[in-house]
Amino acid sequence: MQIIRFNAKDAVVTGYLHENHDRLSAHKTRPAVVICAGGAYRWLSPREKDPAALAFSAIGYQAFLLEYSTEARAGELRPLGELAETVRTIRASAQEWHIVPECIAVMGFSAGGHLAASLGVLWKELSFGAECRLDALALCYPVITAGKFAHRESIDFVTGGDPALMETLSLENHVTKDMPPTFVWHCVGDESVPVENTLLLTLAMQSAGVPYECHLFAGGAHGVSLCNQEVETPFPDCAPWLNLCQTWLNRRFQFTP
Repeated sequence: MQIIRFNAKDAVVTGYLHENHDRLSAHKTRPAVVICAGGAYRWLSPREKDPAALAFSAIGYQAFLLEYSTEARAGELRPLGELAETVRTIRASAQEWHIVPECIAVMGFSAGGHLAASLGVLWKELSFGAECRLDALALCYPVITAGKFAHRESIDFVTGGDPALMETLSLENHVTKDMPPTFVWHCVGDESVPVENTLLLTLAMQSAGVPYECHLFAGGAHGVSLCNQEVETPFPDCAPWLNLCQTWLNRRFQFTP
């Protein structure tokens, strides 16, 4: 495995890349997944960083971890610009990094889910260009709305209290057919980011004709990541999400690990 790092505007991106070997004929090119950890746009949760990236590396993906701007630097759409630049760089470097350029997904947790969904929903409205269009989204207990069911801390950090940005970043109101196919899951017992965030998104995707798969798990909590002891959040009832997501992505990308 090769570990690389590059800058995406003010952010640092770490890539975990499988190398090609002459004696291995399969998977000369692979799908890519970009991981965006949660943390209310205030910090980046360690349980949603490397563990998630390595889980996808383990099944053959080229995995990237985006450490996007947080706290005071999370305003003015800076994290969104960093994610767009990350996707643009990966697609431009697809041949060098052995990536199928039409198979780039972004996975986001909580506020990172809001960031991932923001690019998936707004890439055309905000004129990021086709090179930043995602081929799939995977959203884990995502922040979606700036309305009644908002996770207020996340929304306040990313908008700086700007009403116009709050409207733009209330994503359920901007979903169109141009949003990529999406996998989303949430714990019904989430007391930090209400499950209504995911319900609002799925209703909007259903209305717009966006292909999606949604899983709601009874009970659970927020920030559970892989739901195992490694990340110190062992929730076995919710743990199947990872295999479900990997199966869904493999099917979308016609990839057999």
